[in-house]
Amino acid sequence: MEKSVYIKKKKEAEDIYNRQSKIYSPFFKENIVLNSDGFHHLRYSARKERKKEEQVLKFILLPKGLHILKKATTVQEYRKILMPIGKRSKRDGSIQMKYVEWWGFIAIFMESKNKTKVRVVLRRIGQGNVHFWSVMPHSKIRNDRTQKLFTQGLEDD
Repeated sequence: MEKSVYIKKKKEAEDIYNRQSKIYSPFFKENIVLNSDGFHHLRYSARKERKKEEQVLKFILLPKGLHILKKATTVQEYRKILMPIGKRSKRDGSIQMKYVEWWGFIAIFMESKNKTKVRVVLRRIGQGNVHFWSVMPHSKIRNDRTQKLFTQGLEDD
């Protein structure tokens, strides 16, 4: 991946993301927060930087993901789990547990002869705000639990 392409796509995505701090969601009937956690997650996963190609793909799909949030009235995926949040307590070494919820919305975009299926993910920690978490091409996870990332031919999925 050429560094100049990466820098250009990252800047374009940051500009789009930072233009607004909230998006009204007809599904939730409230605003979805666009905070730094969401943009950070486009670049990093599990504290490790994603490959540049994957980041660029997410940057390219970001406008479509934000469009989905403005229009979606039906959720396709939902998950809620109890998980540790934050840092260990200096007093006793424990980590606070909170429920974390994720919602997935999927839409198909028709552009000339190409179809692009896009998934946008929202997250809420505890009783906090629902916020943008990620955007990706929609693809099924295979039996070996690997997910195919598309850089071209998105219409094939």
